[in-house]
Amino acid sequence: MNKKELVTAVAEKCSVTTEIASSCVNSVFATIEDSLNSSEKVTIFGFGTFETKHRAARRARNIKTGEVIDVPEKDIVSFKPSKSIKTVK
Repeated sequence: MNKKELVTAVAEKCSVTTEIASSCVNSVFATIEDSLNSSEKVTIFGFGTFETKHRAARRARNIKTGEVIDVPEKDIVSFKPSKSIKTVK
């Protein structure tokens, strides 16, 4: 499912237009993004938890050339699904 399909599904389930559903979906994504940019953890009960994690700088090897390169530190987004999502068949 892509974003367009998600918007269509939300519009159908909530009996609203796709424009309203698109605005709602975009607002949810923007709010999650803003929280993660502020290093806040976002927990959606029954779905999962988004959080930022810090990756320290490290050395790695270029597989093709064998050259050692320095990988800079960075923050990444991590998602941990809830138990109910993990057991979906």
